[in-house]
Amino acid sequence: MIRARLRQWLSLLACVLTIISQEAEGASVGITYLQDAVAKGAVCLDGSPPAYHFDNGSGAGVDNWIVHIEGGGWCRNVETCLSRKKTDLGSSNLMIKQFGFSGFLGSKQKTNPDFYDWNRIKVRYCDGSSLTGDAVDPANNLFFRGHLIFEAIVADLLGKGMNKAKNAILSGCSAGGLAAILNCDRFRDLLPPTTKVKCLSDAGFFIHAKDVAGGQHIEDFYSQVATLHGSVKNLPASCTSRMGTRPELCFFPQYVVQTMKTPIFFVNSPYDSWQIKNILAPSSADKSKAWKNCKLDLTKCTPEQLKIIEDFRRTFLDALNKAGVLNSPTKGLFLDSCYAHCQIGKQITWSSESSPVVGNTKIAKAFGDWYYDRNPLRLVDCPYPCNPTCPKVDFEPGPDV
Repeated sequence: MIRARLRQWLSLLACVLTIISQEAEGASVGITYLQDAVAKGAVCLDGSPPAYHFDNGSGAGVDNWIVHIEGGGWCRNVETCLSRKKTDLGSSNLMIKQFGFSGFLGSKQKTNPDFYDWNRIKVRYCDGSSLTGDAVDPANNLFFRGHLIFEAIVADLLGKGMNKAKNAILSGCSAGGLAAILNCDRFRDLLPPTTKVKCLSDAGFFIHAKDVAGGQHIEDFYSQVATLHGSVKNLPASCTSRMGTRPELCFFPQYVVQTMKTPIFFVNSPYDSWQIKNILAPSSADKSKAWKNCKLDLTKCTPEQLKIIEDFRRTFLDALNKAGVLNSPTKGLFLDSCYAHCQIGKQITWSSESSPVVGNTKIAKAFGDWYYDRNPLRLVDCPYPCNPTCPKVDFEPGPDV
């Protein structure tokens, strides 16, 4: 009940922020419900139709498409999914009707020069499995249909002109960033072979790591998500075929990316605030709450905690390296040292005077140069707290697990 009420307050806050964003970035974008998808089983947790917001392209960008997947965590058991379906992350009936696009989805040439005139779609996230599930729980009236939602939305967009796309990007933030990774090659296969397709994951490279108590909190969490939602059969076969008796580990990008065919760019921080709070130091591993203040503000960490966090950074970089991200010609990277989570959807971090800078380059330019093959960038920042351009606060912490 408390989580559901908190989500309602956050939705109200999102409405306020949307209004502010509209003034900066242009008119709001209305919601589109895929009513026809319901008959195909492509529904949110509560059985309501999937939805997205679509801002049409113009001029030279009319045949170019961005499909961006919203973030919002996961639900791993019946209890959390029942709670989730009472929010906009489980029901399209509770979603706001208008959404102001900003950052990577912004429509102003000055602040988004490479993509402002593209067809830009924000897919609302309402399944709780990073669009991988395909199961039903009739006893609790829960629908785990993320995979079908992804298929239905892409099919709908193909019918609206994406079948003629010259360029297409599948992107997402957080759980949506993970969805962009897990569905990247599938997206490539669903589009015409003549389309230039690349993917972009923002804060979606969640690593397989132990927590501060030496436990496997995130491994157990993802395993429960995959089991409940019936996700394993929809995870990339190029990964699951190599994982033996543990195919559910393909929820972790470091195992999927090794065999991906489609070019992909990662925007992330090895000090990702969500991962520090939920992978490294989750509440279940911090019974004494010794990490409480540190997780809220890294300047309040003890020297020993900072050492553990720096070890986490090294684990993150090692995962990227073993996945081939650091030296692959088809993979790009913007890795800053900011205590942040999700950076491409907000103008302040995407491309503004306050945006984080790595190698004298902001995120918008780094990704644009990589996508258009102007510069095959793989930018890795120095260790915390070296970067003075990082925002002072974490703008989008994400839900705890």
